[in-house]
Amino acid sequence: MPTYEFRCNACRRKVTVTTKTYSEYDALTPTCTHCGSTDLTRLISRVAIKKSPISRMMSGGWEDDDAFDDLEDADPRTMAHVLREMSAEVGEDMGPEFEEVVDRLERGESPEEIESTMPDLADDDGGDFGAADAGVTDSLPPV
Repeated sequence: MPTYEFRCNACRRKVTVTTKTYSEYDALTPTCTHCGSTDLTRLISRVAIKKSPISRMMSGGWEDDDAFDDLEDADPRTMAHVLREMSAEVGEDMGPEFEEVVDRLERGESPEEIESTMPDLADDDGGDFGAADAGVTDSLPPV
């Protein structure tokens, strides 16, 4: 719902007006709730942007390892939930391997169990999860 702030020119107090729609605001004559005056000046107020918990967690950047500390000993189902949220934030299909891993975590399998049966998911250099599907190769061109 749109919220607008005004300063009353008669009593100098701040007035907040909340409408259900923008068109309702267009038809509105704002009135001071303190003195009843209609001599109001519109103020520029802060903008609030709602973020998901994952967005807030990731807003510090990937180098903020503290954000992921609780996941190290977390229940596999909790890990699956966080992975699903992160996938939704990215907004791209993460591939069948990702779906299989998350499905197995949701069933309560430990990451170690999953890794032992899916050894190709990660390599010693930090992983190439989904690289085959994305057409990524292990070799990069020289810089």
